Amino acid sequence: MKKLIITLALALSTIPAVAGGPDSRQVLSLTEPQRGHVLEEMRALLSGVQNILAALSKDDMAAVAQHAHPLGMGMGHKAEDHLKGVLPREFMLLGMSVHQDFDKIAADAESLKNPKHTLGQLSSTMYKCVACHDAYQIRTTVQPMRKNGAAGHHEH
Repeated sequence: MKKLIITLALALSTIPAVAGGPDSRQVLSLTEPQRGHVLEEMRALLSGVQNILAALSKDDMAAVAQHAHPLGMGMGHKAEDHLKGVLPREFMLLGMSVHQDFDKIAADAESLKNPKHTLGQLSSTMYKCVACHDAYQIRTTVQPMRKNGAAGHHEH
C-alpha cells in the first residue's frame, strides 16, 4: 500500500511540469464549423467507448455491437468531403483506421461474443486516440468575410 501511495504521489507531482511545458503538437487550423465537426465526432467516439465499456462490464456483447456500429466507417465518411483537403493525410488515415476498428469490434462482438477479445481491441484502438491527441492540436482560424459582410462557412 505504501508503495502505491508513493507511486501515485510521484505521478501526480509530475503533472504540472508536463502540462506547463510548450505544446509541440502539430497545429490543425480549422474554421469554427470544421472544428465543431471534429470535436463532435471525438465526443461521440468517447461516449461510444464509455457505452461499450459499460456493456462489457455486464458481458452484454449485443450492446457492445450496438454501440460500436455507429462509430464505424459510416461515421467516418460523414467528414471526408469537407475536411479531406484541410486535415493532414496522416490525421485522416489514423481517423479512418479508428472507424475501421469499431466496425471490427462490432463484427467480432456479434460473432465471437468474447469480452476479453473486445477489451483487447478497444485498448488497441485507444492507443490510436492517444497518439492522435499527442500529435495534434486544433486551432480555430478566422473565416474571410464575404462581400456582403457575412463570414463564409461550409455547409454540411
